[in-house]
Amino acid sequence: MPSNTVAIWILCLTFVVFLLLRFPVALVLAISSMATLWYLQMPIVVVAQQIIQGINVFSLLAIPFFIMTGQLLGAGGLANRIVDFANVFVGRWPGGLSIVNSVACMLFGNLSGSAVADTSAIGSVMIPIMKKKGYPAEYAVGLTISSAIQGVVVPPSHNLVLYSIVASSVIGGISIAKLFAAGIVPGLLLLVTLCTVGVVISIKNKYPRGDATERRKIPMIILNGLLSFTPAVIILGSILTGLATATEAGALAVVYSFFLGFVVYRELKPKHLWPVLVRTFRTVLMVFFLIGASGAFGYAMTILRLPDLITQGFLQISSNPIVILLMINVLLLLLGGPMDMAPMIVILTPILLPVCMKLGMDPIQFGLVLIFNAGMGLLTPPVGTVLFVGCAIGKVSVKAGTKAMMPFFLAMIVVLLLITYVPQFTMWLPQFVK
Repeated sequence: MPSNTVAIWILCLTFVVFLLLRFPVALVLAISSMATLWYLQMPIVVVAQQIIQGINVFSLLAIPFFIMTGQLLGAGGLANRIVDFANVFVGRWPGGLSIVNSVACMLFGNLSGSAVADTSAIGSVMIPIMKKKGYPAEYAVGLTISSAIQGVVVPPSHNLVLYSIVASSVIGGISIAKLFAAGIVPGLLLLVTLCTVGVVISIKNKYPRGDATERRKIPMIILNGLLSFTPAVIILGSILTGLATATEAGALAVVYSFFLGFVVYRELKPKHLWPVLVRTFRTVLMVFFLIGASGAFGYAMTILRLPDLITQGFLQISSNPIVILLMINVLLLLLGGPMDMAPMIVILTPILLPVCMKLGMDPIQFGLVLIFNAGMGLLTPPVGTVLFVGCAIGKVSVKAGTKAMMPFFLAMIVVLLLITYVPQFTMWLPQFVK
């Protein structure tokens, strides 16, 4: 007679061992699920069924559309126009280039939904400019990679869509529109916090301001900047007003982004389309395989009642919600180092969401807490994708980039604690969305 305890050990040990052997996370999830079901004397074909069922979701189509929108806009010269737009309004302020960097990262991240893409696009423009104006290279890198994390929180983020789909398998349904609304205030709070820290450091070290923009160029810069935001307006506006689903809004944004880059800006050339499609499909295939495999893994956890056992374990440690939420945040920050964002979302949502709901936290608020933590993990070794990309662009060591990033990282922890313990930051706007 198979034992549930032994099955849990098989599930956990196979997961940890194959992960340490650096197998792809999606493959690890599938292998762990098959080993566990084999021990439980269940048909292995169930794993395949759960994988197919996991990706047989219409709303998943929103993810490739959002990713392709960001790729098209990145190839169409959006980054330079956003930097110029931000510089017109805040470039001459004290610490102006720091503010331009943070604002540009927020605006581009709003469209790409990817911290890595944000770092690559804005970092390639802003880091050389800041170095040329006298800012230390490590400071420019630290500021850029920290500011790039805004893209994972600020809607329309495909990470929020991914969380919505995974959370729906746990609680039966969660609104993408409400998740998007919930990300607005935390995103703006993070922007203000990063700008404040950047200005304080810039004034303290007497870093220079940005250059004034020629008046004759300002109208065209503002027009191009406003045009660059219209894909986000299309997505957010149509979803929040209920005029379109996330998938339909994403499809519209792809068509409009292609028109913007190919016809209006004329920087998107036919030769760019194949690389755009390849990058999009690679990301989509990875995410879809991960979602499908997580469905099989989640099925194994469900029949073993593992989420319930983990919830009981947390509650046995402490009955104080403040303590448990602090423990969960510490756990997520620690896991964010070795794990990438998408695996964190698909693996930890079924485990930790029931715990937080037991404490009275809304699933929407938990989604923002999880994704914020996962985003911060992109800044920390050993994976630290955003950290490594930023250091490569700025040509600084990982150690120097990490040290320069720490003041911003500490500020991000303050924002994380606020959205964890003050529900109004995430739940105020969603109440106005149907």
